[in-house]
Amino acid sequence: MRDLLPPAVSVVVAGPADWVGELLPAERSGLGERAVESRRRDFTAGRVCARRAMTGLGLPPVPVPAAADRSPVWPAGVVGTITHTRGYCAAAVARTDDVRSVGMDAERQRELNAGVRRLICRPEEEERCARLPTGIAWPVVLFSAKETVYKVWHPVVGSWLDFQDATVELDPEAGTFTARIDPVRVAAATVVDPPTVVHGRFAVEEDLVRTAAVLLH
Repeated sequence: MRDLLPPAVSVVVAGPADWVGELLPAERSGLGERAVESRRRDFTAGRVCARRAMTGLGLPPVPVPAAADRSPVWPAGVVGTITHTRGYCAAAVARTDDVRSVGMDAERQRELNAGVRRLICRPEEEERCARLPTGIAWPVVLFSAKETVYKVWHPVVGSWLDFQDATVELDPEAGTFTARIDPVRVAAATVVDPPTVVHGRFAVEEDLVRTAAVLLH
């Protein structure tokens, strides 16, 4: 993820030891007693990477508990994001003085059936995806970009953002995307200056899709 985010953001991608690291006491309640082993590994790697990323900013590696909606709760003065998919996990953090919000997502590249595509893609997005170069599952890139946009939106606005609430345009040559938030969602926001457009970057290597974006002040 380092290649997709600006220098002000500290990024850590999980190595072998991070998947079997230790959770801090304040983090364990976010996992739940019935979590399966794969969930435990993902959750642990995410928290270990998050704390390592904080040290990259010169900050103490404090706990990152989970909110009721399972989103990470970052310490005062810090914004961050965690993502994990099969065999991959990363965390990124930044100081609130430098970045208003940060989001990222990783997905394994795969074909999506028509029903799933209808949930994720607006009709015009699916039409654009069909015109893009072959060899890449573009609806998955679109899905990942929308996950990233949600992770940017939610900490700022505090409300849900559905897949249909953002329209994403991909630029394959530049490796960038632009997401425009539905004006109805923007008008309903109760914060000052809610995001209307989110600019991000993406990369596709073998079967891994990565997306990331920051919202600046």
